[in-house]
Amino acid sequence: MAGNSRLTVAVHALCWLALAQRHGHTGLTSDQIAASLDSNPAAVRRALGPLRDAGMVAAGLGPGGGWSLCTPATGITLAEVYAAVEPGPVFALHPHQPRQDCPVGYGIAPVLDDIYDRVGRAVAGELSRRTIADVLDTVLRRHPLPVPWAGVPAPRDS
Repeated sequence: MAGNSRLTVAVHALCWLALAQRHGHTGLTSDQIAASLDSNPAAVRRALGPLRDAGMVAAGLGPGGGWSLCTPATGITLAEVYAAVEPGPVFALHPHQPRQDCPVGYGIAPVLDDIYDRVGRAVAGELSRRTIADVLDTVLRRHPLPVPWAGVPAPRDS
């Protein structure tokens, strides 16, 4: 079963925006973000929409516009990103009620609901301990790019 990658895409884009901000850029276009994701600009806009709605990023129009962080990367937890892109529980119960005259169908929902609730709290707890800045710093420290890449936003001249 394939996992959902919305959180990963959102964290990647936020880290890219944070790196650009560190280099003095006020924003990146959807094309620039898409280049890092090896994706397309429309997918970037879909991925960043929930983050914009949650107040983490803003989209500016016209020259000098583009996507930018509204909050410092040190203040955005992965739990907040997860809540924005994956609203609702980590796991869901049946899409319809199972047979109530079946011994498993009758009692499985409350048992799984309790388990899923504990899993959700554990996921939220772990994600709340990490920020976008933490992820970016870890990426840059543990996996530095061995050669310069032309797509990295160069520092702006002051």
